Amino acid sequence: MAIKVGCLFLLLLPLLSLSWADEITCLKTVSSCSQCMLSGPQCVWCTAPNFKRRCNTLSGLQKAGCDASHMYNPQGSVHVTRNDSSNEPTTGTLFLQPQQVTLHLRPGVSQSFPLYITVARNQRTPQLNMDTSLMPAEVNITFSNIRHGNMIVEVNVEASNCHKTSDNSTQDSTGPSFVHITPRGFLQSLKLEIILDCECDCKGNREENSPSCDGHGDLVCGSCECYQPYSGQHCQINVGSNFNRDDKTCRQGPNAPLCSNRGTCVDGECLCHSQENPNERYRGMFCECSNFDCPFHNNRYYTTICPYGCKSESLNTFHFLFRICGGHGSCECGQCICDNDWTGEDCSCTLDTTSCMASNQQLCNNQGLCQCGSCRCDPPYAGPTCESCPTCLGPCQTHAECVDCRVFGTGPKKDRCQDECNYLIVTKVGSKTYIDAPCKMKSREDSCYFYFSISQDREGIHCTAAAMKECP
Repeated sequence: MAIKVGCLFLLLLPLLSLSWADEITCLKTVSSCSQCMLSGPQCVWCTAPNFKRRCNTLSGLQKAGCDASHMYNPQGSVHVTRNDSSNEPTTGTLFLQPQQVTLHLRPGVSQSFPLYITVARNQRTPQLNMDTSLMPAEVNITFSNIRHGNMIVEVNVEASNCHKTSDNSTQDSTGPSFVHITPRGFLQSLKLEIILDCECDCKGNREENSPSCDGHGDLVCGSCECYQPYSGQHCQINVGSNFNRDDKTCRQGPNAPLCSNRGTCVDGECLCHSQENPNERYRGMFCECSNFDCPFHNNRYYTTICPYGCKSESLNTFHFLFRICGGHGSCECGQCICDNDWTGEDCSCTLDTTSCMASNQQLCNNQGLCQCGSCRCDPPYAGPTCESCPTCLGPCQTHAECVDCRVFGTGPKKDRCQDECNYLIVTKVGSKTYIDAPCKMKSREDSCYFYFSISQDREGIHCTAAAMKECP
């Protein structure tokens, strides 16, 4: 497989998993650290016991109060495992440093390192092509040539997912996989050992018979792994027990359905039913809450992911991104909890007013209201920012009578000038030659012409007027 230094090399990826290029948010319903890691490169897992939403972005966990010491957020690593030195190579050969590198890759997070290529001084060094041995389908390698002569080549490696290397492979792509990088025409090569970080290292910190799990399970990465026949968030339910307490404890009220018709009452506690879609869940003491019975916005489409394989081969190549609450919030117990800068029953209303800003830096030209990112203009104003008004008077006609009374004390508003025209900030100049694009208006009282211009800023409406009229 040939790759030219300085050129981007990109493998075509099979559509076996959701690409990191797609819009991804941290899944709120994952039950394990490993599922959280696979839901997106920006996702972090909180290992603190009894933490409600463990899988979130770094900022989300910080806001929720997860201490930094409990945050599991691997970003991969580069470790040089062989880096022998050598004298200058002879003609026809070259020398590579390092000779072997071990990479730990978290899907979606790239790792880079320099590859030093030394050639004999009397040997010409045209731009090299780089050959690679067969790579796992989910691994991409990019090269860039930083310096010619004794060259330094930047090697960038990234994995897209954690699926197996091929359909008939029995080796999980967590690794290790080995790839050789060889300058074309030479024998020396760099050996890459690639290990995908698809399982959480915090699993090694297992607390057996943990009190947090009621002594009936192990605490792993902050979550309980229950021993049989126990179940529940804290392994507090003996599923195999034939003794059932009064099922009143499984009802919200005297006549309420058992476990809201969404679960089974076991030993006086509700075990909520599982859904066909693993991302959809019931929860709560009475299974009264769900993360999917919330309003959808206009762009409704549903998730159908086949984590354990679909019956139809065609479904394996399609992914339907789960959208709910307009794609701008989470569904909590039948209500949308909107992200920052979004509101409304279905989180479809943005609080961002950028699209409502008129050219004068006023929201909706101060002639309407900005609602959900769109202007609702007061008649007769129209347009995206309420700056269009075909039937409105222009600024010259609108302000002429106030300019006449404020500057010259004449005109039809001279007797009520203080009440109706005090809004003008007036500046007088010697003549119309000092005014850019002046308005020329005729006074009704003396038939004389006067000249002025109008501008507006945050301070108000400004009038620059010539101090003298022109009379016929």
